[in-house]
Amino acid sequence: MMRIIRYFLVAALLLISIAGCSHFQGNRDVLFQTSTIGALLEGVYDGEITYAQLKRHGDFGIGTFNGLDGEMIGLEGRFYQIKADGKAYPVDDSMKTPFAVVNFFEPDKSAVLDKAEDLEQLEQFLDTLLPTKNIFYAIRIEGTFKYIKTRSVPGQNKPYPPLVEVVKNQPTFEFHNVKGTIVGFRCPGYVEGINVPGYHFHFITGDRKAGGHLLECHLEDVRIEVDYTSGFYMVLPKSEGFRKADLTRKKQKELKKVER
Repeated sequence: MMRIIRYFLVAALLLISIAGCSHFQGNRDVLFQTSTIGALLEGVYDGEITYAQLKRHGDFGIGTFNGLDGEMIGLEGRFYQIKADGKAYPVDDSMKTPFAVVNFFEPDKSAVLDKAEDLEQLEQFLDTLLPTKNIFYAIRIEGTFKYIKTRSVPGQNKPYPPLVEVVKNQPTFEFHNVKGTIVGFRCPGYVEGINVPGYHFHFITGDRKAGGHLLECHLEDVRIEVDYTSGFYMVLPKSEGFRKADLTRKKQKELKKVER
């Protein structure tokens, strides 16, 4: 029974993608996604959508690049590539992404957090700001952070290894007393296989020179903004890699290793 319910939920999400492009383009309160997290876990790293195309759907977001070449962060309409050296580089419009999530960030709620000693405490506080856990949220956290730990991933060559193998040798980076911004989303639990259930964050320094996928943090006196997002629009790849990928397996363990 649970499997049937899950299939209906996934089908409902996919129907949004074919409900009408004109309606989507006229509605800014929509999370736009290309491909699925399940496909990325399986090593589907070939990008089809350019960043010029992606910018039409959002000015804020996270993702990656063709060949899994680093972590992406989009903030205030500017997109950055955090490469395996931990440095941030401006993204050219011609570059492509195999997986990205963006929206036009328009906060519905703001708050100040005095202190969170780790990522778990931060997420617990964020939970108190949400009116429901059944929609999507875009989240921006800005301030001076006592400690930040991030990671990135190096570009991969074919045949692509699964993502869980790539992150075994991921370079990590640490920042102390650094100004910056955390960008990310909270997705409902029913999107398992489509996106990351729960929170998924990237970080960039205030000077926009470094960052990565957020692994850990210790923060004080930061400003939090939350954008309630009830719309969801997903575009699936047309590549052979996506068509042949086995996306039926449950991958909670692999996703946990990849995210943390």
